[in-house]
Amino acid sequence: MNELLAILRDQAFFEGLREEHLRLVAADAALRTFRTDETLFREHEEARAFYLVRTGRVALESRLPGRRSEIFMTLGQGEVLGWSWLMPPYRWHYSARALEETHTVHFDALALHACMDKDPVLGYALYQRFAALIVQRLQAARLQAMDIYGGGDVGLGG
Repeated sequence: MNELLAILRDQAFFEGLREEHLRLVAADAALRTFRTDETLFREHEEARAFYLVRTGRVALESRLPGRRSEIFMTLGQGEVLGWSWLMPPYRWHYSARALEETHTVHFDALALHACMDKDPVLGYALYQRFAALIVQRLQAARLQAMDIYGGGDVGLGG
C-alpha cells in the first residue's frame, strides 16, 4: 500500500486530496501490467474500474456499425482512463487497448462507490476531478472534430 500511496501522491489528478482520502482510494487499488495489444476493457461491458497510466500508451477505440474499430484518442503517462464506472448505466462507452507494454494502477469501482457513499467529502472531491477530466476530454474531442470536419463551429454544449 505504501508504494501505491507514493504513486498517487505524485500524480496531478490526486493533488490536493486529503491524506485519509488517498489512503481510502489506494486501499483497493492494484498495480496492473498490460502487454502490447492487450485489451483493458471493451465497449458496452460493465465498467468496474478506472486506471491511472503509469507508463506506456493506451488507445481508446470505438466501433461504428459495419466498420472496424477506430482510435479516437491515445493516453499516456500520468493520465486517468475511464469515468464510465462513476455514473449509471456503468457501461464502457469505448474500448481501451495497450499500444505497448503499459503499467497502470487499477482502481476498483465497487470499493470506491462504497467509500464515496460513506464519505461524501471524498465523493465530492472525486466527482470534481472527474468532471474536470470529462471537460478536458470533451474539449479535445471538439478540437479533433473541428480538424476532421474542416474547422466549422462544432458546438458540444456546455
